Amino acid sequence: MTQPVRSVIDILDLSPEELDRLMDTAEDIIARPERYREACRYKKLAALFFEPSTRTRLSFEAAMHELGGAVLSVTDAAASSAAKGESVADTAKTVSCYADIIAMRHPKEGAALVAARNASIPVINAGDGGHCHPTQTLADLLTIRREKGRLSNLTVGLCGDLKFGRTVHSLINALSRYEGLNFVLISPEELKLPSYVKNDALKARGIPYSQTTDLEAVIGNLDILYMTRVQRERFFNEEDYLRLKDSYILTPEKLKKARPDLSVMHPLPRVNEISVAVDDDPRACYFKQVLNGKYMRMALILMLLNLQPA
Repeated sequence: MTQPVRSVIDILDLSPEELDRLMDTAEDIIARPERYREACRYKKLAALFFEPSTRTRLSFEAAMHELGGAVLSVTDAAASSAAKGESVADTAKTVSCYADIIAMRHPKEGAALVAARNASIPVINAGDGGHCHPTQTLADLLTIRREKGRLSNLTVGLCGDLKFGRTVHSLINALSRYEGLNFVLISPEELKLPSYVKNDALKARGIPYSQTTDLEAVIGNLDILYMTRVQRERFFNEEDYLRLKDSYILTPEKLKKARPDLSVMHPLPRVNEISVAVDDDPRACYFKQVLNGKYMRMALILMLLNLQPA
């Protein structure tokens, strides 16, 4: 019997139990990579990236290659039929004829959902505008679990652009299903977490949170500090971007107030919100996140294609 096609558009498409299984698979890939080298033999991933990306696109491509599969790529919207006016729905139907699974990044919120509804193969949302970025959240969750040994009973500080930061929205949605979480929301007034995220993920579940504009005042209370850049591409007004872009810059001096076991995370790319001098601090985890993202994308591809290691 043919298995139903399943896509992952939002992190909430995955249950906590599935998240745990994906992390367990990723841990097994890390420990025994040779078991997985032929798992996707003769399978093809279509990487459809209609918005600039380095880490996410290369991570998906590396993940598929390390599973023994092949990759078909669109990395420039101007060079694709989208430039001729082709709809996302038609693109999804067409690509379904060539590939076994799609990873799609698009500047418009909801584009990945439209693709999933029209494709006959699984679709993974690799970021849709300011909405969701579920596979970055998978990388984040594995990083937290590997660094802290748990995903519960943590105080998590989220700092920077909480309004447009799709990685922040997805991470809050994911972590809000674990016990004992406390969120500290650190941002300029203009870039506060949207009310719908607070209402749906935090208030609805009775999860404690606080809001502040002062990073240094709260950094000593945090188990996790998740830094984000102020995203130029989400602003309509260049003056507003220039005024807000340097709101928070994490330096070794500021880290002196933090716990010795703090984990500093960032979805990347960074601009200047984390000083390069922080990179050598053992609490810096953002390049570990990059590697963990590849392993979690490998695990997700296997799950959606219903494949097991050879």
